[in-house]
Amino acid sequence: MKKGLSLILCTVFALTLLAGCSGDKKGSVYWLNSMPEHDGTLQDLASMYEQETGVQVKVVAASEGTYESMLKSELKKDRPPTIFAMNDVVAMDNFSEYALDLTGTAVAGEMTTGEFNLRDGSGRLVALGCGYECCGIIVNTALLEKAGYTLADIRGFLLLKKAVEDIHARALELGFDAFTSNDLTAGSADRFTAQMMNVEYWYEQVASRTRWVRTPATITGGYVENFRQLFDLAVNNSTVPPAELAAGGHDARAEFNAGKAVFYFGGSGEYPYISGSVPEAAMIPYYCGIGGEEKAGLVCGVDARLAVNGNAAEADRQATLDFLYWCVTDPEASALLVGIWGVMPFKNAAPSANGFLRDAESLAASGCTVMNMASRLQPRPEEYRAAIAAALGQYAAAPSEETWESVRNAIVDGWAVNAAR
Repeated sequence: MKKGLSLILCTVFALTLLAGCSGDKKGSVYWLNSMPEHDGTLQDLASMYEQETGVQVKVVAASEGTYESMLKSELKKDRPPTIFAMNDVVAMDNFSEYALDLTGTAVAGEMTTGEFNLRDGSGRLVALGCGYECCGIIVNTALLEKAGYTLADIRGFLLLKKAVEDIHARALELGFDAFTSNDLTAGSADRFTAQMMNVEYWYEQVASRTRWVRTPATITGGYVENFRQLFDLAVNNSTVPPAELAAGGHDARAEFNAGKAVFYFGGSGEYPYISGSVPEAAMIPYYCGIGGEEKAGLVCGVDARLAVNGNAAEADRQATLDFLYWCVTDPEASALLVGIWGVMPFKNAAPSANGFLRDAESLAASGCTVMNMASRLQPRPEEYRAAIAAALGQYAAAPSEETWESVRNAIVDGWAVNAAR
């Protein structure tokens, strides 16, 4: 009896080992997501793939402002992320040693252009440019017309200022204000410290007749005052008093969807979240008082560059490559990603229906210049942006030349300090 029991136990143990080996051979996927606002979509994507293939896909979203530090920590663990964002050359310098060379992989072979990809100094393909976005000032055109204006009336800062200040002055009468709230807390401040900050960086490149490819050691801050003009206009003519912005707690998207304001800062990633409530929404450039800006287009660039962890277990690497191939070729899967990324440069990806990207294309077709997304080159972006946001909060609460100088120092001196680290 004991011998028979031992044989049964050995058989069960052997089968367990075989099952474990089979699971390991199948591999799994771990996606560390740098954009928490996309978590719901990526969780749906993971569930779809698990149901179709049985392969486990774990998606973890880093909190706002913590992605880089979390990635550093997670990459050192026994089961590290197999997919991670590496959106710019700054990130490439920090993390390319972990990245698999994607040259010759099936997913790379699906790309329609390599323009948005990242290659390291040795030519390895370390990140795929998977999404293309634009950012600017989102406008509820129906409310704008109720206030007596059209998009054609706003082609430059002075015209924007006239409309904004008039709407704010008549907010009680109209039933809506000019701008939504513009919180300066994590998760909201990036609309200024990253997206709108491109105004300063773009015009600095224009003035020097250069196009930044890597992070410059310093910036001049020659257009910080133009950034200030637009910032002041927004925070002084909004649904929330400027002194409240540093504390946060407001929901700008909800305000815009509810028709409480005409203008809202954001990117094309906002389109799927607001188009249902505000189907007439459009996007206009960051007008900030620079000569010739009536020919400015939207800020455009890569929204998502993804890398595969070359240090992950072989089975997990292959599972990850298979998963990514499915993401860009499966109609339903790619449609989900197009919804958050705007445009995907892959042969069989779903087409984009993003209205803000159509606005970007329309402006470019009319001869307006597309601004590059130079904020992707900000040095140590988490620390840099946090310092600017803190300074902006102090300035909004107590505007003066002294508090503004702190903002300027955070932008200009902060760049040099972080670039030197």
